[in-house]
Order: sequence, then structure tokens, then C-alpha cells
Amino acid sequence: MKKENKTNFLGELSGSIGDLGTFLPYILGAIAVAGFNPATIFTGFGLFYLFCGWFYRIPMAVQPMKVAGAAVLTYNLTPGEVAAAGLIVGAVLLLVGATGLIGLIGRITPTAVISGIQVGLGLTLAKLGVDLIVTDPLIGWPLLLLMLPLLRSKRFPAAIVAVLAGVALNFLLHPGLPVPSISLGLHLPKIALPALADFSRGFTLAALPQLPLTLANAVLVTTVISRELYGARAARVSDRNLCLTMGTANLIAAPLGGFMMCHGAGGVAAHHRFGGRTGYTSYIIGAVLLLMGLFLGSDSAGLFALIPEAALGCLLFYSGIDLASAARQIEQRQDFYVILAVAALSLALNPAVAFVAGFILAKSLEKKWVRI
Repeated sequence: MKKENKTNFLGELSGSIGDLGTFLPYILGAIAVAGFNPATIFTGFGLFYLFCGWFYRIPMAVQPMKVAGAAVLTYNLTPGEVAAAGLIVGAVLLLVGATGLIGLIGRITPTAVISGIQVGLGLTLAKLGVDLIVTDPLIGWPLLLLMLPLLRSKRFPAAIVAVLAGVALNFLLHPGLPVPSISLGLHLPKIALPALADFSRGFTLAALPQLPLTLANAVLVTTVISRELYGARAARVSDRNLCLTMGTANLIAAPLGGFMMCHGAGGVAAHHRFGGRTGYTSYIIGAVLLLMGLFLGSDSAGLFALIPEAALGCLLFYSGIDLASAARQIEQRQDFYVILAVAALSLALNPAVAFVAGFILAKSLEKKWVRI
């Protein structure tokens, strides 16, 4: 345990970029498709990461909300509609956390359901990783193999090697790849309040489907995986605190044109998988995002775009496998059945549906209304 507490800079640096596979595809897509301001987005995520490093004292993940990201790409949600959804989700999370309702949800939710969500999310991330790898197999498959013997290396951390080698291969295999221009300046967020009309689509297409996923993945499962990985050092990670920090962050970011933010079990697993062990992991990635947002503005998106999707897919694949394999041990046969059912539904449909169905199934088995 003592070795786990020692700060290894390369490990913290590697861990800090370990969740880029989840972060960049959604954010770069929102910037390219919906015209989000890169300076505002990166500044918001940077500040939230810095806060989480200070408050939680472990590598707490900060991620874009997945449903909102998908809605931007699928339904062309505008920045105003995403801001409206962010205000709704932020207010609900703050209410659920402050009233203690999330504590009740956590207490009555069977462990097998949470483990099933964890396994399903892990396998989903691994599958998404493979999907990104095959976008450029000449980069993706060699990197995936190269990373395998480096997963536990402190001298050559796998995430750093994957990103650097991925960028190098990107230029080598695609000689015409443009190099983004860089110009320094000060880019401050601006007030961008959503119009009343933005709340309709923001609620139905982003906020409503996002909330169940956030409560399951970004709260319940994140609390479990954080305590499993960090033990007593994750003392501040609780269902209530996660709701309060996410709720506050979204209420502040939304009126400034920021993107909807959450924590995430996959991100926590990714930071840990690639070497993150302390709050310094959050400080490093937070400072990078903050500085790039404030001083590079739109140029920051071009720099991040140099990392090929295939390299990001490798990060996603290994962190997904890690998340799935870290699920709690099975004590009874019926727990195994529930975990498999919930994981399957997560893959086939989505974690929110899987959570509800798994809850009903677990309680039915517990009350012996159903026998297997």
C-alpha cells in the first residue's frame, strides 16, 4: 500500500491522459458539429478537474455527458439547448444530493445490479475502443499490441507511449496531415444564457435520458469503483458528494457556454489503469485543459485532433476491460444471473434501462417471486 501512495510523476502524467479516449471524441464532435466554443469547454473541464483533484484527493474523472454528446451529433442540438439541459440536470443532481435521496437509492440498489452496470459499461467501452481502432487499423492494432507489455511499466507508461506513438504514426502514414496553427491570446468564457425555447428539446433529448445514466454510472458505480481502487483514500467519494459536485459544476458551466459534465466509473478506471494514484493526476490534466482553453482558444481543438482516434481507442479498450474485471465477487448464483442480465441489457440497449430492469429482477429474486 505504501508504494501506491508514493507520487510517481510519469505515472500521474500517464494516468492524467488515460481518459482521453472518452473525453476527446465527444468534445471534438460537439465543437465540429454544433460550433461549441473550444476555449469555454476546455476551460470548464480544466477548472472542474482541478477542483476534483483538491476535493476528492484521488484521480476523479471528469467527462462529457454521453447522452448529451450523442444528442448533439444525432439531433444537432444547439449550444443553447445543451446549456438548458445542463441547467436542468445540474438542478436535479443538486436536489437529489442535498435532500439525501441519492443515499436512499444507493441503499436499496442491490450490489449485483451495480456490478452488472459496471461490467456492461466496461464491455461497452472496450467495444467502442475497438470501433475506434478499426478506423485506422495500421495505427490501432500495432499500438494495442505495443501497449500490452507496458501496462504496468513505470519507465514507459502505456498511455504516454500510445499518444506519442499514435501522433507520430499519424504523420508518418498520412503525410498530408495539416499542422494546426498556434497563436497565443486570452480567451475568457462569455455569458450565454439559453433562451426559453431551448428548454424543450434540451429536456426531452438530453436531460431526461441522461439523468438515469448519470445516477447509475457517474454516481453509484463511481463510488463503488473508487473505493475498491483507492480504499480509505477515497473517503470523500460518496453518492451524495458526487451529486453535489456534478450539480454545482453544471449550474456554473451551463450559462457560460460550457458542455455538460459528469464523473464516470470508466474514467476512474482509466486514470488508475494507466498510472494515476493521487490528486496530482487531476491537477495535471486540469492544468493542461485550463491553459489550452484560456490561452490557445480554438487552436486547442486542432492540437487535440492530432491524436488519432485509433490511439484513443486503445486507451478505451484497456480501461474498459479493467472496469469490467473489477466488478465485485459473486456470492450467490442468483447474483451471477442478475449481473449477466444487466450487463447484456447495457450492451444491447443502455445502462439506464439495464438498471431499472436489473433492479426489478434482483428484488423479484430476493422476494422469491421469481426462481432460477
